[in-house]
Amino acid sequence: MKVDVLLGLQWGDEGKGKIVDVLTPKYDIIARFQGGPNAGHTLEFEGIKHVLHTIPSGIFRDGVMNVIGNGVVIDPVIFKGELEKLSPFNLDIKSRLVISKKAHLILPTHKLLDQASEEAKGKNKIGSTLKGIGPTYMDKTGRNGLRIGDIHSPNFQEKYDQLVEKHKVMLDRFEGFSYDISTLEEPWLQAVSELKELTAIDSEQYLNDAMKAGKKILAEGAQGTMLDIDFGTYPFVTSSNTVTAGTCTGLGIAPTKIGDVIGIFKAYCTRVGSGPFPTELHEEVGERIRKEGSEFGATTGRPRRCGWVDLPQLKYAIMINGVSELSMMKSDVLDNFDTINVCTHYLIDGKRYDYFPYDVNDVEIVPVYEEIKGWNYDTTKLTSYNDAPAELKAYVEYLEQKLEVPITTVSVGPDRTQTLNNKVLA
Repeated sequence: MKVDVLLGLQWGDEGKGKIVDVLTPKYDIIARFQGGPNAGHTLEFEGIKHVLHTIPSGIFRDGVMNVIGNGVVIDPVIFKGELEKLSPFNLDIKSRLVISKKAHLILPTHKLLDQASEEAKGKNKIGSTLKGIGPTYMDKTGRNGLRIGDIHSPNFQEKYDQLVEKHKVMLDRFEGFSYDISTLEEPWLQAVSELKELTAIDSEQYLNDAMKAGKKILAEGAQGTMLDIDFGTYPFVTSSNTVTAGTCTGLGIAPTKIGDVIGIFKAYCTRVGSGPFPTELHEEVGERIRKEGSEFGATTGRPRRCGWVDLPQLKYAIMINGVSELSMMKSDVLDNFDTINVCTHYLIDGKRYDYFPYDVNDVEIVPVYEEIKGWNYDTTKLTSYNDAPAELKAYVEYLEQKLEVPITTVSVGPDRTQTLNNKVLA
């Protein structure tokens, strides 16, 4: 048995949470492999909207185990808040959620370091969510971090104090930055004590034993391919590997054990924060997409930058991830457009690019578009792809031809029921 992977192909916010929720009945285990509370996976069903930040998106389905892998970083306070928001739904969290002992902890001082560093950058800010993600991964690679397994250690407080003292020295170097650690520590330590009540496991052994037992596993990614630390629009990226390879390092899954790779993308494109965005629309059309799609960050609330779908970028993401099938999200946002533009290539210094080049930060990119006829039809009431307007089907077929990967799912609304199956893979 192999592990299937689901991840975002753009700059995050593609709708991964919804598709994981829709697919979960086919799986025994849902496992998050990277990122932290900077993620915001939105699920909507039975008239209720849920936003998950650390907990895998399979948590609402009975009989499915949810694993937070070693590649994830956890803020105990945010995690505690997430659990509290789930409490009205009477989910047996302890029986359906386990956490890797190797997952790293976000300390209050990590968040302070994040804030101080971002403020010091001034106009060169990278658009951090200020959740402490970057400093936590820096301590991980610097071999200083604290992990879930450490909270069960008798000398945990000593380890914590040592790391905090190191962080205080670093914070003192930021001139004019003031903080009060005491107001942050008490709720953090209280949240850690509650975190200890959940089951911590050797997740790599757990998942590999599950595969041997024939269990079906779906690995859930956070953020998007273009925010990958190696392959994204560096330095405007996150601090982890958001691509398929991150499944191997974030869960302890061998490369030969990767099965289907499901790539999620919007029918258009969005980005939160700073960084290059070749197809960004600055005027009326971009604002219209933002309004129609309610494009505001699930984690930060920040308005998302909006633009047309970008084929060079998508082809790049498909190549890096080895995508075997695609899910197109938020098609309904384009319901009232007479025409839709698709970026087919870039012009940079007079040279034509049909792939994503190294330097996109300091050059002028001119996107070249093809115009596609819109469908002008309310797709939110559709229950079958067969009943979709011909223009929507033509858009899907056009993208399939250009991307050379089948689009098996088309989403026409936020609810789990507003999901159309285009075709079934053999």
